[in-house]
Amino acid sequence: MAAAPRRFAVGDRVELSPGRLDANVPAGTYTVSRLMPREGSDYQYRLKNSRDSHERVASESQLRRS
Repeated sequence: MAAAPRRFAVGDRVELSPGRLDANVPAGTYTVSRLMPREGSDYQYRLKNSRDSHERVASESQLRRS
């Protein structure tokens, strides 16, 4: 069975909704900077915060289009 296509590409602006274990991760607008391998059934993305320029990794299920 083929994997579902990714919803986001490098350069896309997304809104991050941190999970309950991500207490130190600010919600808000990020830019996808790199596509990462899947973790389980969820694609991973490297994101750059538009306010503080910090980078972090998030699951596709935590993201929506900005």
